[in-house]
Amino acid sequence: MIRVIGFVIVFLIVSCAKKETFTPRDFNSVEVENILEDSLLSIRAIELLADKNLAFAANNGAYGLYDSNKRSWQISKQEFDSLDLQFRAVAHTSTDFFMLSVASPALLFKTGDYGSMDIVYLEEHPKAFYDAMIFWNEQEGIAIGDPTDECMSVIITRDAGKTWKKVPCNKLPFYREGEAAYAASNTNIAVVGDKTWVATGGKVSRIFYSADKGETWEAFETPIIQGQETTGMYSVDFYDERNGFAIGGDYTKPENNIANKMKTTDGGKTWQLVADGKEPGYRSCVQYIPNREGKELVAVGFKGVNYSKDGGVSWKELSKEGFYSIRFINDSTAYASGQGRISKLYFK
Repeated sequence: MIRVIGFVIVFLIVSCAKKETFTPRDFNSVEVENILEDSLLSIRAIELLADKNLAFAANNGAYGLYDSNKRSWQISKQEFDSLDLQFRAVAHTSTDFFMLSVASPALLFKTGDYGSMDIVYLEEHPKAFYDAMIFWNEQEGIAIGDPTDECMSVIITRDAGKTWKKVPCNKLPFYREGEAAYAASNTNIAVVGDKTWVATGGKVSRIFYSADKGETWEAFETPIIQGQETTGMYSVDFYDERNGFAIGGDYTKPENNIANKMKTTDGGKTWQLVADGKEPGYRSCVQYIPNREGKELVAVGFKGVNYSKDGGVSWKELSKEGFYSIRFINDSTAYASGQGRISKLYFK
C-alpha cells in the first residue's frame, strides 16, 4: 500500500508540474527586420530547414539559401529552355531541397549530386498548376495542384524524391465544378504523422483527408466562404491530429471578414466558423506557434499580421506590414516572405 501511495504522489507531482509549464501570454507588437530585399521577387514559398537555415524559391526562377549563423545569402537562378519559371511550392528532407513550378510544363527540381538542381518530375498538361508540397518523412512526400482531369492533381514520392507518381482519379474524391487550390503560401497541405489534410478553394472549398500518407482519401465539407473563383481556404495548419485551423477569404475583397476563418477539434471531419465578421479579413497563411498547446496562431497576408492567443476564437492586429507566408523558428521568432522581401519577425 505504501508503494502505491508513493507512486500516486509522484504521479500527481509530475502531472501538476507539466501543467504549470504552459504560461498564457499576449503579444502586442512585432518587430520586422528585413534580411533580403529585391523588388523583382515575389516570394510565396519559404522552408525552414532542420539546421534553422532558410530556403526559398520564387518567381524569375530565383531560389536561395540563408545561412542564419553567417547572416548571408546564396541566391541562384534556375533555367529551363526559355521558360520564365515561377516557383510557389518548396519542401525539404534532411539531405535535399525541392522546388516545384506552376503552370505547364510543371517542373519539380531536386538538389543534385554536384550542386545543381535536377528535374525529377515533369508534367505537360494545359491545366497543370501545382500549389504546395511537403514531406511526411525522409522517404515520402506529396505535392498537390489544380485538377487536370476529374480530380485534384496529387503526386507522391516513396523514394526520397527521386521519382514521383501521379495518383489516379479513381483513388481520389472527384472534384466539383470550380474547385481548385491556391498557390499563395505553400500551406495548402498540413501533415501530422501519417495524416494529411489538403485545402481546396474557389467555387467549392473542402478538406481532402488521408489517414495513411496518401493511400486512401475522403473529402469533408466546410462552412468557409466559397462560390467564387477567388474565395475559399488559402491556408491550413494542424497543431496535432485533432486540432486544426484554416483561413482564407477573397483576396479581391481583403477587408471582408465573413466566414473566412474556421477551426476543427475532430481531425478535420467537421469545422466551425470563428471570429465571424471580425478581424482579420483575407489572409494567405496561418501557422500555429510551436509549443503553445495549440492556443497561439499567427496569420499573415498582404494587408497585415494578426495574432490569436485563444486558438483562433479572437484576433488582434500586430502590424499592417504585408507578407504572403510565415514559418516559426521558435515560439517568438519567425521568417516571413512577401513582395520583394524576406523578413525576420520578433513577436513581443
